[in-house]
Amino acid sequence: MDNDSSMEGASSASSSGAAGSSSTSGTTSLRHTLAFEVPLANLEKQIQELEELQARKQVDYSSELRQMRENYTALLKKTYDNLNAWETVQVARHPQRPLFFDYVNFLCRDYREIHGDRLFGDDQAIRCGLARMAGQKVMLIGHHKGRDTKEKVRCYFGLAHPEGYRKALRAMKIAEKFGLPVVTLVDTPGAYPGIGAEERGQAESIARNMFEMSRLRTPIVSIVTGEGGSGGALGIAVADRVAMLQYAWYSVISPEACSAILYRGGEGTAQMAEALKLTAKHLKRYGVVDTVIAEPLGGAHRDPAGAAHAVELYLAKMLRDLKRCKIDNLLERRYDRFRQLGEYAESGRRASKVAS
Repeated sequence: MDNDSSMEGASSASSSGAAGSSSTSGTTSLRHTLAFEVPLANLEKQIQELEELQARKQVDYSSELRQMRENYTALLKKTYDNLNAWETVQVARHPQRPLFFDYVNFLCRDYREIHGDRLFGDDQAIRCGLARMAGQKVMLIGHHKGRDTKEKVRCYFGLAHPEGYRKALRAMKIAEKFGLPVVTLVDTPGAYPGIGAEERGQAESIARNMFEMSRLRTPIVSIVTGEGGSGGALGIAVADRVAMLQYAWYSVISPEACSAILYRGGEGTAQMAEALKLTAKHLKRYGVVDTVIAEPLGGAHRDPAGAAHAVELYLAKMLRDLKRCKIDNLLERRYDRFRQLGEYAESGRRASKVAS
């Protein structure tokens, strides 16, 4: 399967989406500006002020505005083509980045939610439902962080409890029974770290999901759409194909937690983000993810519809290809895919000694 072709198709789709969603000024108005985006925000403000001046004085500044918009687009591309790892983490956490229900609204013709794990409760951080998307009937499962403060608190900021993972497993078993492919959208800082969650079997629930997903007799596609934090992400990310959006991150630990362990504080956060190799380009190189789905220019938060369209194109191709595979072959490849992660070859004096 050609993963690069999937990325190119998504790239062209997301680029067209970005063009379609921009305002008349060629910029995108955001309520939240990241630290490295300050020059972009300043240029955007200048464009808006000149537009207002043109409207107020009825003076033609079209040539100046055109040049400023071109400068804005060039600066936006340069900025996002050269993000470091810590800046990528910030983009993945942007308050306006599309969440689970944004993708549901953009991609699903029908969505019928499944509630509860039939053991304890209905965790709001993991949502499951039957859906029609990318031309297929699927079981859709994903983390949901919440948009406003009340919803974030209700969803525990996307930090799932054991009952969330057990609900996800219940949904997967339904999908297996009726021959439906499973699609998971990963976006979580990690599993909920509270005492109650640990008492109810947090580690066991994640391990159980990983075990069951490894042998689930139906195709599974997983996409890291934002944050992919440790076991909290892995609990719904054992799949036949694993993809990441361009500015998502996926790691065994967050940069802040890693810095707190090694530096006893947050001063090493940016350094740890680089060391963890948590960006999509690194993980594609190491084989942790199969495909990187290109985002619209300036990130998914600037054009959620364009980002959703790129995801839809990827899902349509992957689901079509996976459904052609015999289930036994699919399970064998799924096992081999994860078994091969972390393989390495020794070199130098020690390798020579072992060879002799």
